[in-house]
Amino acid sequence: MLLAAYFLEDGFAHLKISSNELLRWSVFIGLCVVSGSIMLWSVISLPITERGKRLTTTGAFKYFRHPLYGAFLSFFNFGLAVLLNNWIYILWAVIQHPLWHWLIRHEEKLMEKRFPVEYEAYAARTGRFFPKFFRQNK
Repeated sequence: MLLAAYFLEDGFAHLKISSNELLRWSVFIGLCVVSGSIMLWSVISLPITERGKRLTTTGAFKYFRHPLYGAFLSFFNFGLAVLLNNWIYILWAVIQHPLWHWLIRHEEKLMEKRFPVEYEAYAARTGRFFPKFFRQNK
């Protein structure tokens, strides 16, 4: 999809995000730092050797059900889109979300089977790729 956006970019050359290169680089670097921090926090919260053995609901997983995907989709993609300086890349970043929501269903069904009661409650209170800041208490 990024390749498609690249080939479409010339047709949307008039849709520049900003002429301020320092601003674009600053946004990109800032969102890379956020993304990298979430990825590191994710690995610390659930070491690779522990994956699939337990349901982790602390650390990064307290806020994201899929913090690695969330870091990439919600932060890095948008930083890259701003750096590439065309609204077609923002559209590319936006389109990634529903596509990944659809792709991740299989992984979530496996978690529901492995941890039936716990995962349902966890999913209800935790965002998939972006934190749920406003939770309804039941």
